[in-house]
Amino acid sequence: MKPIVADTDDRRWQAVCERDTRADGQFVFAVLTTGICCRPSCRSRRARRENVRFFADVAAAVAAGFRPCKRCQPDKDYPQQQRVDKVAQACRLLEQDAPLTLEALAGQLATSPFHFHRLFKSVTGMTPKAWQQAWRAQRLREALEQGIPVTRAALAAGFPDSSSYYRQADAALGMTASQFRRGGAATVVTWTTGDCALGRCLVAQSERGVCAVLPGDNDAALLDDLRRRFPNAELREGDPDFCQQMAEIFAHLDDSRRPVSLPLDLQGTAFQLQVWQALRQIPVGETRSYRQVAEHIGQPRAVRAVAGACAANSLAVIVPCHRVVREDGALSGYCWGTARKAQLLAREAQHEEE
Repeated sequence: MKPIVADTDDRRWQAVCERDTRADGQFVFAVLTTGICCRPSCRSRRARRENVRFFADVAAAVAAGFRPCKRCQPDKDYPQQQRVDKVAQACRLLEQDAPLTLEALAGQLATSPFHFHRLFKSVTGMTPKAWQQAWRAQRLREALEQGIPVTRAALAAGFPDSSSYYRQADAALGMTASQFRRGGAATVVTWTTGDCALGRCLVAQSERGVCAVLPGDNDAALLDDLRRRFPNAELREGDPDFCQQMAEIFAHLDDSRRPVSLPLDLQGTAFQLQVWQALRQIPVGETRSYRQVAEHIGQPRAVRAVAGACAANSLAVIVPCHRVVREDGALSGYCWGTARKAQLLAREAQHEEE
């Protein structure tokens, strides 16, 4: 991580606008209209520049009549790490076999259910319930891949009873457990190809939603890619009605400002789902580094794992992994080619200027 030097008010304001964690500890800023002082990385709503004053430290801001922000806690050492540690503890509790209610989980962490729910989602991008379901799905996949019988695999994954398993397991896997063990056998994936601003593209949909958006150069290679992702599924070419329905996806590929209302079938580990959720929060026309994404999800050391989750993405543009760049702003590897990544970023930057 490259250090920054916030030695002028202009540089300090830039750090505040970017919520740059590298500026934390170099100064605090105070807001005249609220009477609160914050770290540069504070996630609170940005104040107007004319209402902001800068101080060397919290003590100077307090002496001037400002009080420390309760959200970013500039008067405490490493408050973000304290929040991350609390959420990490919660994740370990959620990953135990015994199910926990939100109230019981918050009680073990000595906080209110409301505050804990907000804290957990702000750090992970997921609710505690979604995290637990994704964790169970990951364990279920691993057990089924080892050849463990379905019932034993469900119990080993942490599903408390058969009824909860049948309610959640097939949704988590995108198919029934038996189908998953056969590599997706009996799962129907409907596909179509077409032209878009990125070249040729294949769009596929399972029974649960859009499961693949794959740019490429030719239809044969795109179909091979789809077969690798769904090795034993029954692949069906879509009819004209299906192609018309998927026109919404092609329109989004041509202009990422166009909304996608079709349901998505996102399948991944709890960590991958967490990263993909964070990517979908990056606004059009902006980028984040792998480090920033890792910090956003509360796992600052997981930079390489974030890159791996980006590479595992099957929904190009919809899950905008192209908006993640290297620390120095350079384009890093992109599953569908750095030329397409550069094209997407240039187009989105142009849209932002319009």
